Amino acid sequence: MTLTQITRMPTGCPGLDHVLAGGLPEGRSTLVSGTAGSGKTVLGLQFLHDGARDFDQAGVFLTFEERPAQLRLNAASLGFDIATMEEQGKWTFVDASYNPDRDEQQVGPFDFGALLLRLRHAVESTGAKRVTLDSIGAVFTRYQDATTVRRELMRVTELLRELGVTAIVTSERAEEYGQIGRHGVEEFVCDNVMVLRNALEQETRRRTIEVLKMRGVDHLTGEFPFTIVPRSGIVVITLENTALNAPSADERIHSGLAELDEMCNGGMFRDSINLVSGATGTGKTLLVSEFTRGGASRGERSLIFSFEESRSQLFRNAGGWGMDFAGLEAQGLLRIEAAYPEISSLEDHLVRIKTIVEEYKPHRIAIDSLSALERIAPERSYREFLIGLTAYIKHCQVAALLTSSARNLLGATSVTDAHISTLTDMIMLLRYVEIGGAVRRGFMVLKLRGSTHDKQIHEFVIGSNGMKIGAPFRDVTGILAGSPQRVAALSEEYHDMSYMFDGD
Repeated sequence: MTLTQITRMPTGCPGLDHVLAGGLPEGRSTLVSGTAGSGKTVLGLQFLHDGARDFDQAGVFLTFEERPAQLRLNAASLGFDIATMEEQGKWTFVDASYNPDRDEQQVGPFDFGALLLRLRHAVESTGAKRVTLDSIGAVFTRYQDATTVRRELMRVTELLRELGVTAIVTSERAEEYGQIGRHGVEEFVCDNVMVLRNALEQETRRRTIEVLKMRGVDHLTGEFPFTIVPRSGIVVITLENTALNAPSADERIHSGLAELDEMCNGGMFRDSINLVSGATGTGKTLLVSEFTRGGASRGERSLIFSFEESRSQLFRNAGGWGMDFAGLEAQGLLRIEAAYPEISSLEDHLVRIKTIVEEYKPHRIAIDSLSALERIAPERSYREFLIGLTAYIKHCQVAALLTSSARNLLGATSVTDAHISTLTDMIMLLRYVEIGGAVRRGFMVLKLRGSTHDKQIHEFVIGSNGMKIGAPFRDVTGILAGSPQRVAALSEEYHDMSYMFDGD
């Protein structure tokens, strides 16, 4: 017996088709259930809009709540020109929204039969392939018992199946992790069920989407974060096209500091993700500037995302170190994007980073700093953001420098607190070293995947020409532990032996 392959219909929503393993099953209905503000109506609008725009498929939008005029206006804020699509015959509204002049005079239960006839006419007269019903829960409040709701909903889904359309049916729910539908029967009647959530975590709203069931077809499981982007609509954050199969480059690039290149046995790898960790004032942003200057000296474009300092402040500081950021920008070798982390969610920031990278196509990316982004989201969200960010950078095959603030000024600290160390190829530590009542600075390459590297802690200074890495501390121990002490100078033979133990 030959098995029939179920055909998929792409939704058009970035990332969602990846979660759906190709799209919604054609000719079936999908329940989209969510609380207020979770994005149900947006998904319904986008499903029809992208179908008409990208696949030349007409759609019918049956509304039980908002008037068509309101929907046109709301959709326009997302860049959806519904009015033009209506003129082209690609979009049809069936208005079943509440009308007090009509509905207050109605005797008996809501007449679903007449409404279904209107829906059938709209689909058959336009040749629609996609249908959205928004929101089915609004009309079911007019029925007293779940049995009637189930019977009427089955009438709806049977008609949609008979018409051969692929449909999204939205429904409200009372809580994020409670009963799927308001009446407790909706999820059992529809072929597929997706749940949208808008949960409050640590005073921050976070939208997620979960495919609860899809009859007869595969899909990804679990919750996936998403955001709603102006002029795009819903964008689901996944690791699509960023699996652990990206090629690894052998090419070395100039870090911006000749001494650092020597410590790295020839420089950073072209596709490496490099983390610099240090307390405030140790020189993390300066290292970003050196990284940028090193790229510019080779004609490479650099893109800096600053979440702590303004663009003008970065220009001023660079000038103090002998770097002409304005000149680099005029040559097209530098672009700076500065914004407070709090203005958007982590999902919004990730989408923005991807959009700008695709537009500017840099050779180098710097993010200063991850610690600023960490403070605006729960730990789980931040971890997912880091995975999405580093996977995307790997996919782009560009060099990245990420900064992170150490939690202690002088004492010992761990770079693994932010869950970032395992995702990076190189870790550099900047440390204050207090010796004899004076504070000096130490620099160390803690980790470098795929290469030998200098494992000594070098002293560095910051001057009018930027950062200068000098000789190793040969008479001080306990720097990483946060308690440096002078000792008798170790022999050159001991230091040379350290190269024998690479461990990376």
